[in-house]
Amino acid sequence: MTRKQLIQQIQLKKSFLCVGLDTDINKIPDHLKAHPDAVFEFNKQIIDATHDLCVAYKINTAFYEAMGAKGWEAMEKTVNYIPKDQFIIADAKRGDIGNTSAQYARAFFETMNFNAITVAPYMGEDSVKPFLEFENKWAIVLGLTSNAGSKDFEQLRLVREDENPTSGTEFLYETVLKKVSRWGTDENLMFVVGATRASDLTDIRKIIPDHFLLVPGVGFQGGSLAEVCQYGMNKDCGLLVNASRAIIYASEKEDFASEARAIALQYQTEMAVYLDK
Repeated sequence: MTRKQLIQQIQLKKSFLCVGLDTDINKIPDHLKAHPDAVFEFNKQIIDATHDLCVAYKINTAFYEAMGAKGWEAMEKTVNYIPKDQFIIADAKRGDIGNTSAQYARAFFETMNFNAITVAPYMGEDSVKPFLEFENKWAIVLGLTSNAGSKDFEQLRLVREDENPTSGTEFLYETVLKKVSRWGTDENLMFVVGATRASDLTDIRKIIPDHFLLVPGVGFQGGSLAEVCQYGMNKDCGLLVNASRAIIYASEKEDFASEARAIALQYQTEMAVYLDK
């Protein structure tokens, strides 16, 4: 999917909602657990209930990998079932030496047909570049995450590489945003920025004003959609706000899909207001 196509979907649906299919076999409603393909059946019903209210789905691959071959099969069936107008993200957080990253890229872009994959930039340019070599595919690079451990590395202060050592410092995540943004363009690179750090989006937008941001942390993690839009929205919207548990586990009963739709509708309704401002 191209940037233009993604923006068109946002405008058409008046939504920048990404639904996270972090499907845990232990958390799906009891009445589905005996189904021969329980994870896919759960995902199918969630997709049927929400696809007109969102523009993207994010599949956290760990929940599927943990199930072995059956999980991979459920993931592939899910990707194939998602409507083609949706932006489909593999939340796999890959990143390795170049030839290994190239195989990860093939796995998720060719074999599985995802539109994007989350990438950890710790190993540098040669670990990210292979994901940028596929036409109309995206690398979504970890920037400033919302977990407590982001303080361990992402928020370390470094001497600015482009200035005199005595003239100032910047956070490690700011260095990452600056460097990685040079490796690709706003047509094939996005960045992960957690919603629980919404006020930092002002400074982040000074570094990457045009790139799309994938923003987790709204919902169960306490992030504010209003603040994310206030500090992070750009002229093209520039946001994909992810909600996972708040939507897919809105109910533990047989009405789980209709309840998921109700929560997704709440997000979409609020997003429409911010898009019209």
